[in-house]
Amino acid sequence: MSPLVSIIMGSTSDLPVMEKAAQFLDEMAVPFEINAISAHRTPAAVEEFSRTARERGVRVIIAGAGMAAALPGVIAAQTTLPVIGVPVKGSALDGVDAVLSMLQMPPGIPVATVAINGALNAAILAVQMLALSDADLHSRFAAYKEGLAKKIEKANHELAEIKYQHKTN
Repeated sequence: MSPLVSIIMGSTSDLPVMEKAAQFLDEMAVPFEINAISAHRTPAAVEEFSRTARERGVRVIIAGAGMAAALPGVIAAQTTLPVIGVPVKGSALDGVDAVLSMLQMPPGIPVATVAINGALNAAILAVQMLALSDADLHSRFAAYKEGLAKKIEKANHELAEIKYQHKTN
């Protein structure tokens, strides 16, 4: 089975952030791969990955990077697949530098960018993209969204049960 999503990170030190994407894709039964390649330390590997991802069956790429955060942009420059960037916190600028690096891509080389350490949202966005043409995945994702609503409804009900002297609801 070919991976539909590729999770890429510049270093395995990003795994604690990026594994949230892997966990969600696994929960949604979306085939994925996960690798560490570096735009600066292994540029030939990044080029090979970028140019062959589509023919290997990949449909969406999630790329996490910190600091200069070149990886998502370098990949986006070499593929026609959508690239979702995950800015990873860890520098002196707490990930703001990575956010700006991903957001400020030149015209024609977009990188969809989620919040700092937002790998879960990157995976959710990837699933939404894939679900446009996969009815079974759409059903699984709709159930996930319904579950989110039920969690909030339950939490609100529990809040209503908490008593305070001056609470009016």
